[in-house]
Amino acid sequence: MPDLDTSLHTDMLASFHRQNSLPRRLYRGLRRELSSDNIYGMAWGDPETEAPLKFIRNRWVLPYVHGDQTALEIGPGGGRWTRYLLGFERLYVVDFYPDLLTELKKRFDRPNMVFVQNTGTDFPGVPAGRVDFLFSFGVFVHLDPPLIERYLTSMREILAPGGNAVLHYSDKTKIMAVKNPTFSQNDPEKMRAMVTAAGFDILEEDTTTLWHSSMIRFTRA
Repeated sequence: MPDLDTSLHTDMLASFHRQNSLPRRLYRGLRRELSSDNIYGMAWGDPETEAPLKFIRNRWVLPYVHGDQTALEIGPGGGRWTRYLLGFERLYVVDFYPDLLTELKKRFDRPNMVFVQNTGTDFPGVPAGRVDFLFSFGVFVHLDPPLIERYLTSMREILAPGGNAVLHYSDKTKIMAVKNPTFSQNDPEKMRAMVTAAGFDILEEDTTTLWHSSMIRFTRA
């Protein structure tokens, strides 16, 4: 333990002021703007740097990426999570809004990617029973249960036997979800009921890592 007359804390304060001087802040801001990681959606957290999201990436995404398989992402935004799915042989990216698909194409337009505009809860052009890994983060937190149920019905048509679906959804048992008016009225009990009713087996859940939502992984029954 340092002595009371140590300069440790004043040195730390001086370092803080240097790091947060106007020139340093402007420099960091410019680097962020020019960074390849400056993509739409990062305002909600970067899975490269934020511990809970990094855990989701490492536990719920990366282990399922295989170069001889097909994946599908619902609501890719600007590619915050898409960048981890590029290793699939084929990657369908699905969104209701054409502007968001256009935004994604600015940064991620690879030969193995198929951009799909849907009408809400369908997967036009995606072959039945061919998707080995289905992923969505930041979308189902805003969808009400009737829409989720319709999506689940459509998912069962395209998910391959033994394939995995991983969804991030609103969890109103958590105070941060309760305080967010854009989050839908959902919770783990409701989500489990919807998933099993749609003909899936639940393989894994995570109701603790995220402060306003939960994760679920399931496969065709």
